Amino acid sequence: MLRISPSEIPIPILQHYLVGSVAPRPIAFASTIDENGNPNLSPFSFFNVFGANPPIAIFSPARKGRGNTLKHTYENIKKVPEVVINVVNYDMVHQTSLSSTEYATGVNEFAKAGFTPIASELVRPFRVKESPVQMECKVLEVKEMGHLGGAPNLIICEIVLIHINESILDANQKIDPNKIDLVGRMGGDWYCRASGNALFEVEKPLSKIGIGVDAIPEFIRNSEVLTGNNLGQLGNVEKIPSAEEIFLFKKSELFKKLILTTEKNKLNLHSAAKKLLDEGKVAEAWNVLLSIENES
Repeated sequence: MLRISPSEIPIPILQHYLVGSVAPRPIAFASTIDENGNPNLSPFSFFNVFGANPPIAIFSPARKGRGNTLKHTYENIKKVPEVVINVVNYDMVHQTSLSSTEYATGVNEFAKAGFTPIASELVRPFRVKESPVQMECKVLEVKEMGHLGGAPNLIICEIVLIHINESILDANQKIDPNKIDLVGRMGGDWYCRASGNALFEVEKPLSKIGIGVDAIPEFIRNSEVLTGNNLGQLGNVEKIPSAEEIFLFKKSELFKKLILTTEKNKLNLHSAAKKLLDEGKVAEAWNVLLSIENES
């Protein structure tokens, strides 16, 4: 493997490896104002939320690698400690990228990028009307992590009011990931679109205690077909199917069909189990795998 010591390579190369590895990253489209009320708008992908009680968001307008200058966003927040974090979806990604141009101080990125400023309720900076979610924030702390080019400046915010476009909600008033259609930053000029075929579900092991991969029988764990993801699915069940459940499964039409099509070949049965796992049918996959010992 390529071995990299951060202290031994140029900052631009280190930056390339960092943003290429830690991705996709959500985008904080940060709206601020200066002491004279002039608006500024700029995207930052060193960003996330870090809790809900209180609701905390942190983003970093880092020092520029070239010239070691500071971002207008950082300078504004030092004078007016408020910000609106607007999320970025696919419909606005090109305009958002345009707003990151290094315009001179005082230039209005709302106008340059073609966005619509709307008044906030609890903070002074404007919201971006086109953004599906806008979070009004009070800045709690600005934590400077260094004074050289590329050094982070952590803007620690408390979210005090959230505006959500109702068009992105599902029938249960939850945010629908396909409707919000978010984008995330990759390395270089690359982005990713978090909707459509890019979305998949992984059941969180919160309401139950999974048996774990170490409890999976060795002949399954050492499969030539099943992937690490497949083993993770199998290890997320609370218990392995009982002998009675396996007996009943072996009388089912599904099992009879599998035996006919796989010719009782263990490799083929593992492939059939993998297909079931890929379809989210974990219980059926377990029964197929445990039936192999007697049928292969």
